[in-house]
Amino acid sequence: MINSGVRVSLLDRSRIRAGEAESSALTGTVARAARAERLGYGRFWVAEHHSVPGIAGAAPAVLLAAVAGATSTIRIGSAGVMLPHHQPLVVAEQFATLTAFAPGRVDLGLGRSPGFTPPVRRALRETERDFAADLAELRGFLDGTGEISVHPHPAGPVPMYVLATGSGLQIAAGLGLPVIVGGPLLGVGGDPAPGLEALAGYRRAFRPSPQQPAPWVAISLDVLVADTAAEAADLLLPEAWAMARSRTTGEFPPLEPVAAIKTARRTSREQQNLDRTVASAVAGTAAEVERRLAELLDRTGAAELVASSSTFDRAALSASDAALAALFDRP
Repeated sequence: MINSGVRVSLLDRSRIRAGEAESSALTGTVARAARAERLGYGRFWVAEHHSVPGIAGAAPAVLLAAVAGATSTIRIGSAGVMLPHHQPLVVAEQFATLTAFAPGRVDLGLGRSPGFTPPVRRALRETERDFAADLAELRGFLDGTGEISVHPHPAGPVPMYVLATGSGLQIAAGLGLPVIVGGPLLGVGGDPAPGLEALAGYRRAFRPSPQQPAPWVAISLDVLVADTAAEAADLLLPEAWAMARSRTTGEFPPLEPVAAIKTARRTSREQQNLDRTVASAVAGTAAEVERRLAELLDRTGAAELVASSSTFDRAALSASDAALAALFDRP
Protein backbone atom coordinates (compact mmCIF):
# COMPACT_ATOMS: atom_id res chain seq x y z
CA MET A 1 0.00 0.00 0.00
CA ILE A 2 1.11 3.54 -0.73
CA ASN A 3 1.35 5.91 2.25
CA SER A 4 -2.10 6.74 3.65
CA GLY A 5 -1.09 10.39 3.85
CA VAL A 6 -1.18 10.67 0.05
CA ARG A 7 -4.50 11.38 -1.63
CA VAL A 8 -5.31 9.80 -5.01
CA SER A 9 -7.63 11.53 -7.48
CA LEU A 10 -8.74 11.25 -11.09
CA LEU A 11 -8.59 13.87 -13.83
CA ASP A 12 -11.04 13.21 -16.65
CA ARG A 13 -10.86 15.33 -19.82
CA SER A 14 -14.05 13.93 -21.40
CA ARG A 15 -12.15 12.22 -24.19
CA ILE A 16 -14.19 11.56 -27.32
CA ARG A 17 -13.95 8.06 -28.80
CA ALA A 18 -14.07 7.23 -32.48
CA GLY A 19 -17.54 6.03 -33.49
CA GLU A 20 -19.28 7.52 -30.43
CA ALA A 21 -21.48 10.57 -30.13
CA GLU A 22 -19.51 13.42 -28.58
CA SER A 23 -22.12 13.70 -25.82
CA SER A 24 -21.10 10.20 -24.69
CA ALA A 25 -17.79 11.65 -23.58
CA LEU A 26 -19.60 13.90 -21.10
CA THR A 27 -21.99 11.28 -19.77
CA GLY A 28 -18.98 8.97 -19.47
CA THR A 29 -17.22 11.55 -17.32
CA VAL A 30 -20.19 11.81 -14.96
CA ALA A 31 -20.45 8.02 -14.69
CA ARG A 32 -16.73 7.76 -14.00
CA ALA A 33 -17.03 10.32 -11.20
CA ALA A 34 -19.78 8.29 -9.55
CA ARG A 35 -17.60 5.15 -9.77
CA ALA A 36 -14.61 7.05 -8.39
CA GLU A 37 -16.66 8.00 -5.35
CA ARG A 38 -17.62 4.37 -4.76
CA LEU A 39 -13.97 3.32 -5.13
CA GLY A 40 -12.89 5.77 -2.44
CA TYR A 41 -11.06 8.35 -4.55
CA GLY A 42 -10.51 11.59 -2.70
CA ARG A 43 -11.18 13.97 -5.56
CA PHE A 44 -12.42 14.10 -9.16
CA TRP A 45 -11.11 16.79 -11.50
CA VAL A 46 -12.34 17.94 -14.93
CA ALA A 47 -10.49 20.08 -17.48
CA GLU A 48 -11.03 22.90 -19.95
CA HIS A 49 -10.19 22.58 -23.66
CA HIS A 50 -11.65 24.61 -26.52
CA SER A 51 -12.30 23.48 -30.09
CA VAL A 52 -10.27 20.28 -29.70
CA PRO A 53 -11.76 17.49 -31.88
CA GLY A 54 -10.88 14.76 -29.39
CA ILE A 55 -12.11 16.44 -26.19
CA ALA A 56 -15.66 17.38 -25.17
CA GLY A 57 -14.68 19.00 -21.86
CA ALA A 58 -14.96 22.70 -22.72
CA ALA A 59 -17.04 24.04 -19.82
CA PRO A 60 -15.74 22.84 -16.42
CA ALA A 61 -18.30 24.64 -14.28
CA VAL A 62 -21.21 23.22 -16.26
CA LEU A 63 -19.77 19.71 -16.23
CA LEU A 64 -19.04 19.90 -12.52
CA ALA A 65 -22.69 20.74 -11.85
CA ALA A 66 -23.61 17.41 -13.46
CA VAL A 67 -20.88 15.63 -11.50
CA ALA A 68 -22.14 17.21 -8.27
CA GLY A 69 -25.61 15.84 -8.97
CA ALA A 70 -24.27 12.31 -9.47
CA THR A 71 -22.09 12.27 -6.33
CA SER A 72 -22.43 13.16 -2.67
CA THR A 73 -19.09 12.87 -0.85
CA ILE A 74 -16.14 13.06 -3.25
CA ARG A 75 -14.45 16.44 -3.73
CA ILE A 76 -14.88 17.84 -7.23
CA GLY A 77 -12.81 20.43 -9.02
CA SER A 78 -11.34 21.94 -12.15
CA ALA A 79 -7.85 21.07 -13.34
CA GLY A 80 -8.18 23.48 -14.58
CA VAL A 81 -10.02 26.61 -15.57
CA MET A 82 -7.74 28.57 -17.91
CA LEU A 83 -7.90 32.00 -16.33
CA PRO A 84 -6.73 34.01 -19.39
CA HIS A 85 -9.98 32.92 -21.10
CA HIS A 86 -12.25 34.37 -18.39
CA GLN A 87 -12.88 37.36 -16.19
CA PRO A 88 -12.08 36.53 -12.54
CA LEU A 89 -15.51 37.69 -11.39
CA VAL A 90 -17.29 35.27 -13.73
CA VAL A 91 -15.16 32.36 -12.53
CA ALA A 92 -15.86 33.32 -8.91
CA GLU A 93 -19.61 33.44 -9.58
CA GLN A 94 -19.57 30.07 -11.34
CA PHE A 95 -17.72 28.30 -8.53
CA ALA A 96 -19.69 30.05 -5.81
CA THR A 97 -22.81 28.75 -7.54
CA LEU A 98 -21.36 25.23 -7.59
CA THR A 99 -20.97 25.34 -3.82
CA ALA A 100 -24.75 25.60 -3.51
CA PHE A 101 -25.02 22.12 -5.09
CA ALA A 102 -21.93 20.58 -3.46
CA PRO A 103 -21.16 22.54 -0.26
CA GLY A 104 -17.72 21.84 1.13
CA ARG A 105 -16.69 19.77 -1.90
CA VAL A 106 -15.67 22.28 -4.59
CA ASP A 107 -12.06 23.02 -5.56
CA LEU A 108 -10.86 25.52 -8.14
CA GLY A 109 -7.74 24.60 -10.10
CA LEU A 110 -6.47 27.36 -12.39
CA GLY A 111 -4.04 27.48 -15.28
CA ARG A 112 -2.96 29.87 -17.99
CA SER A 113 -2.49 27.73 -21.10
CA PRO A 114 -3.39 29.59 -24.29
CA GLY A 115 -5.99 28.47 -26.81
CA PHE A 116 -4.98 25.47 -28.92
CA THR A 117 -4.63 27.35 -32.22
CA PRO A 118 -4.54 31.01 -33.32
CA PRO A 119 -8.22 30.93 -34.44
CA VAL A 120 -9.21 29.55 -31.04
CA ARG A 121 -7.21 32.24 -29.28
CA ARG A 122 -8.95 34.88 -31.37
CA ALA A 123 -12.37 33.38 -30.61
CA LEU A 124 -11.54 33.45 -26.89
CA ARG A 125 -10.54 37.13 -27.18
CA GLU A 126 -7.22 36.32 -25.54
CA THR A 127 -5.14 39.30 -24.50
CA GLU A 128 -2.02 39.78 -22.41
CA ARG A 129 -3.08 39.34 -18.80
CA ASP A 130 -1.31 39.44 -15.45
CA PHE A 131 -1.88 35.91 -14.16
CA ALA A 132 -0.77 36.73 -10.61
CA ALA A 133 -3.06 39.76 -10.44
CA ASP A 134 -6.00 37.75 -11.80
CA LEU A 135 -5.41 35.01 -9.21
CA ALA A 136 -5.30 37.56 -6.40
CA GLU A 137 -8.47 39.26 -7.64
CA LEU A 138 -10.29 35.95 -7.95
CA ARG A 139 -9.27 34.93 -4.44
CA GLY A 140 -10.58 38.23 -3.12
CA PHE A 141 -13.98 37.61 -4.70
CA LEU A 142 -14.17 34.11 -3.21
CA ASP A 143 -13.03 34.96 0.31
CA GLY A 144 -15.06 38.15 0.61
CA THR A 145 -12.16 40.60 0.61
CA GLY A 146 -12.65 41.79 -2.97
CA GLU A 147 -13.81 45.17 -4.18
CA ILE A 148 -17.31 43.80 -4.76
CA SER A 149 -19.21 40.87 -3.32
CA VAL A 150 -20.07 37.66 -5.15
CA HIS A 151 -23.60 36.32 -5.25
CA PRO A 152 -24.48 33.73 -4.30
CA HIS A 153 -22.07 33.89 -1.41
CA PRO A 154 -19.94 30.73 -1.52
CA ALA A 155 -21.28 28.03 0.78
CA GLY A 156 -17.91 27.66 2.47
CA PRO A 157 -14.32 28.08 1.27
CA VAL A 158 -13.41 27.36 -2.37
CA PRO A 159 -9.75 26.26 -2.26
CA MET A 160 -7.64 27.44 -5.20
CA TYR A 161 -4.87 25.41 -6.86
CA VAL A 162 -2.42 26.47 -9.56
CA LEU A 163 -1.56 24.22 -12.51
CA ALA A 164 2.05 25.26 -12.57
CA THR A 165 5.11 25.02 -14.75
CA GLY A 166 8.14 27.28 -14.66
CA SER A 167 7.22 30.77 -13.51
CA GLY A 168 3.78 29.57 -12.43
CA LEU A 169 5.43 27.87 -9.47
CA GLN A 170 6.89 31.16 -8.32
CA ILE A 171 3.55 32.93 -8.72
CA ALA A 172 1.84 30.24 -6.64
CA ALA A 173 4.57 30.44 -3.99
CA GLY A 174 4.20 34.22 -3.73
CA LEU A 175 0.43 33.94 -3.27
CA GLY A 176 0.63 31.01 -0.86
CA LEU A 177 -1.26 28.61 -3.14
CA PRO A 178 -0.91 24.84 -3.64
CA VAL A 179 0.29 23.55 -7.01
CA ILE A 180 -0.42 20.70 -9.40
CA VAL A 181 2.55 19.82 -11.60
CA GLY A 182 3.05 17.34 -14.41
CA GLY A 183 4.89 16.69 -17.63
CA PRO A 184 8.62 17.37 -17.82
CA LEU A 185 8.74 18.67 -14.25
CA LEU A 186 8.25 15.11 -13.01
CA GLY A 187 11.22 13.71 -14.92
CA VAL A 188 9.35 10.48 -15.72
CA GLY A 189 11.36 8.74 -18.41
CA GLY A 190 13.98 11.50 -18.28
CA ASP A 191 16.19 13.59 -16.01
CA PRO A 192 14.31 14.50 -12.80
CA ALA A 193 16.83 17.10 -11.64
CA PRO A 194 15.28 20.24 -13.26
CA GLY A 195 11.84 19.42 -11.92
CA LEU A 196 13.13 18.71 -8.43
CA GLU A 197 14.98 22.02 -8.40
CA ALA A 198 11.83 23.84 -9.55
CA LEU A 199 9.81 22.23 -6.75
CA ALA A 200 12.53 23.08 -4.24
CA GLY A 201 12.38 26.69 -5.44
CA TYR A 202 8.60 26.73 -4.92
CA ARG A 203 9.00 25.42 -1.40
CA ARG A 204 11.76 27.91 -0.55
CA ALA A 205 9.78 30.90 -1.89
CA PHE A 206 6.43 29.86 -0.40
CA ARG A 207 4.62 32.53 1.62
CA PRO A 208 1.94 31.13 3.94
CA SER A 209 -1.67 32.15 3.26
CA PRO A 210 -4.96 31.63 5.11
CA GLN A 211 -5.78 28.76 2.73
CA GLN A 212 -2.36 27.14 2.72
CA PRO A 213 0.03 27.53 5.69
CA ALA A 214 2.75 25.39 4.07
CA PRO A 215 3.83 24.39 0.54
CA TRP A 216 1.67 21.70 -1.04
CA VAL A 217 2.31 19.76 -4.25
CA ALA A 218 0.23 17.36 -6.32
CA ILE A 219 1.66 15.50 -9.31
CA SER A 220 -0.34 14.69 -12.43
CA LEU A 221 0.42 12.01 -15.01
CA ASP A 222 -1.12 9.13 -16.94
CA VAL A 223 -1.38 6.00 -14.78
CA LEU A 224 -2.85 2.75 -16.08
CA VAL A 225 -2.99 -0.64 -14.35
CA ALA A 226 -3.71 -4.02 -15.96
CA ASP A 227 -3.18 -7.70 -15.24
CA THR A 228 -0.02 -7.80 -17.34
CA ALA A 229 2.55 -5.25 -18.46
CA ALA A 230 1.66 -5.94 -22.10
CA GLU A 231 -2.02 -5.22 -21.47
CA ALA A 232 -1.14 -1.99 -19.68
CA ALA A 233 1.10 -0.95 -22.59
CA ASP A 234 -1.85 -1.49 -24.93
CA LEU A 235 -4.04 0.72 -22.74
CA LEU A 236 -1.53 3.54 -23.19
CA LEU A 237 -1.65 3.38 -26.97
CA PRO A 238 -4.89 5.32 -27.72
CA GLU A 239 -3.83 8.44 -25.79
CA ALA A 240 -0.20 8.18 -26.92
CA TRP A 241 -1.26 7.82 -30.56
CA ALA A 242 -3.57 10.83 -30.32
CA MET A 243 -0.72 12.87 -28.85
CA ALA A 244 1.67 11.67 -31.56
CA ARG A 245 -0.78 12.68 -34.27
CA SER A 246 -1.35 16.04 -32.59
CA ARG A 247 2.37 16.81 -32.52
CA THR A 248 2.65 15.77 -36.16
CA THR A 249 -0.49 17.27 -37.70
CA GLY A 250 -1.52 19.93 -35.16
CA GLU A 251 -4.93 18.30 -34.57
CA PHE A 252 -5.70 16.30 -31.42
CA PRO A 253 -8.07 13.49 -32.53
CA PRO A 254 -10.58 11.21 -30.77
CA LEU A 255 -9.32 8.02 -29.15
CA GLU A 256 -9.08 5.02 -31.47
CA PRO A 257 -9.21 1.27 -30.68
CA VAL A 258 -5.90 -0.41 -29.88
CA ALA A 259 -6.22 -2.85 -32.81
CA ALA A 260 -6.60 0.02 -35.28
CA ILE A 261 -3.55 1.79 -33.89
CA LYS A 262 -1.37 -1.30 -34.08
CA THR A 263 -2.07 -1.68 -37.79
CA ALA A 264 -1.83 2.03 -38.65
CA ARG A 265 1.11 3.25 -40.70
CA ARG A 266 3.42 5.53 -38.74
CA THR A 267 6.04 7.99 -39.81
CA SER A 268 9.32 8.02 -37.90
CA ARG A 269 8.26 11.31 -36.34
CA GLU A 270 4.94 9.85 -35.19
CA GLN A 271 6.75 6.88 -33.68
CA GLN A 272 9.14 9.18 -31.82
CA ASN A 273 6.26 11.23 -30.47
CA LEU A 274 4.36 8.10 -29.47
CA ASP A 275 7.40 6.73 -27.65
CA ARG A 276 7.84 10.06 -25.85
CA THR A 277 4.27 10.01 -24.51
CA VAL A 278 4.55 6.38 -23.42
CA ALA A 279 7.78 7.15 -21.57
CA SER A 280 6.10 9.94 -19.60
CA ALA A 281 3.37 7.62 -18.23
CA VAL A 282 3.30 4.98 -15.52
CA ALA A 283 1.71 1.72 -16.67
CA GLY A 284 2.02 -1.92 -15.73
CA THR A 285 0.80 -4.49 -13.26
CA ALA A 286 -0.38 -3.37 -9.84
CA ALA A 287 2.99 -4.25 -8.30
CA GLU A 288 4.93 -2.41 -10.99
CA VAL A 289 2.77 0.70 -10.77
CA GLU A 290 2.89 0.71 -6.97
CA ARG A 291 6.69 0.61 -7.00
CA ARG A 292 7.05 3.38 -9.59
CA LEU A 293 4.47 5.64 -7.95
CA ALA A 294 5.97 5.17 -4.49
CA GLU A 295 9.36 6.28 -5.85
CA LEU A 296 7.87 9.26 -7.68
CA LEU A 297 5.81 10.40 -4.70
CA ASP A 298 8.81 10.07 -2.41
CA ARG A 299 11.08 11.96 -4.83
CA THR A 300 8.67 14.88 -5.29
CA GLY A 301 7.21 14.96 -1.78
CA ALA A 302 3.76 15.14 -3.35
CA ALA A 303 0.63 15.04 -1.20
CA GLU A 304 -1.67 13.95 -4.03
CA LEU A 305 -1.50 11.87 -7.19
CA VAL A 306 -3.76 13.17 -9.97
CA ALA A 307 -4.18 10.30 -12.44
CA SER A 308 -5.06 11.80 -15.82
CA SER A 309 -5.48 8.45 -17.53
CA SER A 310 -7.65 7.71 -20.53
CA THR A 311 -7.98 4.85 -23.02
CA PHE A 312 -10.45 3.76 -25.69
CA ASP A 313 -11.92 0.77 -23.81
CA ARG A 314 -14.16 2.15 -21.06
CA ALA A 315 -14.39 -1.20 -19.23
CA ALA A 316 -10.59 -1.49 -19.16
CA LEU A 317 -10.36 2.08 -17.87
CA SER A 318 -12.82 1.27 -15.08
CA ALA A 319 -10.79 -1.80 -14.12
CA SER A 320 -7.61 0.32 -14.08
CA ASP A 321 -9.29 2.93 -11.87
CA ALA A 322 -10.29 0.22 -9.41
CA ALA A 323 -6.81 -1.32 -9.36
CA LEU A 324 -5.19 2.09 -8.83
CA ALA A 325 -7.52 2.97 -5.96
CA ALA A 326 -6.63 -0.31 -4.27
CA LEU A 327 -2.95 0.71 -4.14
CA PHE A 328 -3.67 3.60 -1.80
CA ASP A 329 -4.27 2.89 1.87
CA ARG A 330 -7.14 5.06 3.07
CA PRO A 331 -7.79 5.80 6.75
